[in-house]
Amino acid sequence: MRVTIDSDICIGSGMCALTAPSVFDQDDDGYGSVRPGREDGAGDPLTKEAARGCPVQAITIAED
Repeated sequence: MRVTIDSDICIGSGMCALTAPSVFDQDDDGYGSVRPGREDGAGDPLTKEAARGCPVQAITIAED
């Protein structure tokens, strides 16, 4: 799986970082980001939950 956040859509709600903090973080401007080296979701079961919980659907999970 490959996880990305569309920075043009993200509103910086922080739900991703709250839901799956091992995969997501917030950048200096408060917008969501995928932690370096965690682009594969690293098997974290909360990655998909964070994508579902994003209020603007900025998170994409591409299955391999």
